Formats: sequence, structure tokens, C-alpha cells
Amino acid sequence: MIEVANRLHTVEEYYFSKKLREVNLLIANGKPIINLGIGSPDLAPPQKVIEAITNSLQDPNAHKYQSYQGLPELRDTMAAFYKDHFNVSLNPANEILPLMGSKEGIMHISMAYLNEGDEVLIPNPGYPTYESVTKLVGAKPVFYELDAANNWSPNLKALSQKDLSKVKIMWVNYPHMPTGAMPSKYLFEELVAFGKKHNILIVNDNPYSFVLNETQQSLLSVPGAKEVCLELNSLSKTFNMAGWRVGMVIGDSKHISNVLKVKSNMDSGMFYGIQKGAIEALKCTKMWFSTLNSVYKQRRDLVWQLADTLNCTYDREATGLFVWAKLPSGLKSEEFIDSVLYNNHIFITPGTIFGSKGEGYIRFSLCATTEVLEEAIARFK
Repeated sequence: MIEVANRLHTVEEYYFSKKLREVNLLIANGKPIINLGIGSPDLAPPQKVIEAITNSLQDPNAHKYQSYQGLPELRDTMAAFYKDHFNVSLNPANEILPLMGSKEGIMHISMAYLNEGDEVLIPNPGYPTYESVTKLVGAKPVFYELDAANNWSPNLKALSQKDLSKVKIMWVNYPHMPTGAMPSKYLFEELVAFGKKHNILIVNDNPYSFVLNETQQSLLSVPGAKEVCLELNSLSKTFNMAGWRVGMVIGDSKHISNVLKVKSNMDSGMFYGIQKGAIEALKCTKMWFSTLNSVYKQRRDLVWQLADTLNCTYDREATGLFVWAKLPSGLKSEEFIDSVLYNNHIFITPGTIFGSKGEGYIRFSLCATTEVLEEAIARFK
């Protein structure tokens, strides 16, 4: 056997990649599985987005290689979107880089800034990809713990007391996933000051701003933030375009230029039609968000009922595409979800996949119809 690279020994296959094989095997064996684990929007994108990609196929440029920086019109529209919704001014020429989904941005940023042995501050609980990418590039994850008592926010004073001399990047994610916590009034200002004090690049992963949330916030709205901050955003959840793979990284032109050095060696540009569809999505009015959230509110009410049935507690002020629920005392997350999967045929995400601080929690997705959610509730009664 040819030996794999050492980096491959530092990571496991992504949890959902493994678990869904198990779920799909149950389905293949005739089990009526309800999937409440994955945050993959089941609703359609705006109709004008579908029309834009369909019409684009007749354009003579549609099937050619595209710019590594995306269409100028796409970057212009992204800049207008950030100005309208976040009050952040961006130069579309050099402060925005379209991505094939924000997930690839995590790798690109890490490759642009991390050397072997550098350290990275990662939230616990948090998105598992921050840790795996850090390991894949040979850097060292350093976890900072979040908890409900502090509204799932980092204790920056405590972090400042640690040796941060090797830290190059700090990942933050607000609105927070998996908990749905919103940043406090001053958190972003404190993060920018923290980054400047310790010479750390602060990266906010911001794909959940519009789901069940009327207060959009950007880390780059803080004066001086561009010096030490980047922000990732995505169209996946906001416009039901998860499979399209459209996102962006924004920040100072020097940071964007560094990320582009990596990205331009990794792909040959985003498909023209997807870019044209993204342009139309970003032009949506507030009516789109209102309509989308009215659906999610109905679903969340039912998920709250399901959580109540399971004697879980949860925060009704949380935002986002999920409900983060605390199990009754003494129950273990993975044991609980496996019991529910095999006895009730419902797949729920265990909190432990987001880190040790997720033990005792489970996460429900809102990406299921009201009929499906009502059936899930009925299975416990």
C-alpha cells in the first residue's frame, strides 16, 4: 500500500459523511427515517434566480473559463448587498472575493496565513471544519470554550492572559452555529481590539445572518476592522442555494490578495450561470426574507414542541437554521441520538460533533416541512 500523507492521520472523515451512510442504509432497509440533522435548505431559491441561470445558458460566454475573481457585476452586487444590509462599504475591485461556498474559504484563508506549528483559536462548540482544516495545513488548534452562561461568547480577558505568541488566526462565528446565539453589543468591537493587540487575524464566519434574525451584523462594521479581520458569507442558507456553492470573503485588499493567490491555483473560476443567479439573489428585497422567515417560524414552533416532548430546554431568543437544545441531566448526546434514530427513526445531530462543550446538547434542523415535523412529534406520543 502507498502510504498516505501524515496530515491525513490528523483528521477523520466528516461526521455527516459517515453518519449519513448509516442513515441511508436504514432507509434502504425500509426504515421511515426523518432527517432533522442536516442544515440543507429544502425550499427553492427565488424564481428569478432559477430564470437567471436558465437564461444564462444561451450566453456565448457561459461555457468558458471564468475570472478567478468572479464577474465584476457579481462583486458590484455583493458590495451593494453589504452596504444595504450591514452598512459596510467595500471596494468591489479588491475587497471582495467570490467563493465556491464559504467552506472553501476556510481552507484558502488557512493556506494563505498558516505555517506548520502556528496556532489557531477555535470555538468550542463550533463548526468542525475549523479544526480539521487547521490540522490539514499542519497548524495547531487551540480551543476557547463557550457556554450558555456567557451567551456563547468568548472570554477575551481570560484569553489575553494566555500565551498567544504563536496564534495567527481566530475563528469566530456570529450568529453562532450551532447555538444560534447573537453577539453582544460590544463583542465585535472587543474582537477587533483583541486582534490588533495580539496581531491575530480575526475571521468571522457569517452565513446565518438572515435566518430568523432581523438584526444583521458584520464584524467589518467596526472602524478599523479591515486591518485585522476577514468575514465569510454565503448564499446557501439566505437564498436556499446550498448546492450552488456561492459565497464570499471580504476584507482589506491585502488580505484578499493573499487569499486570491491560493484560490487562483485551486480552481478555474465559478460557472457563469451560477454567478448570474447569485447576482439576482443578492438583489432580493426584504419581502424575500420576510416570506422565508415566516416558513421557518412555523417550523421552529413545531421543533420547540418536539424538544418539549423530549424534555429538552432551549433558548427562544436564538436565531438561525437550527434549534440547540439541552438534554435532561445525565443523558449523553450520541447515545441519545442513536436511541432516537433506531427506535423512533429520527436523525438528530449530537452536540458533541461541535466539540466537548456540546456534550449534553442536541441540534435540530429546520429543513423539514411542517408535515414531517408533525410526524416526528407524533412518533414520541
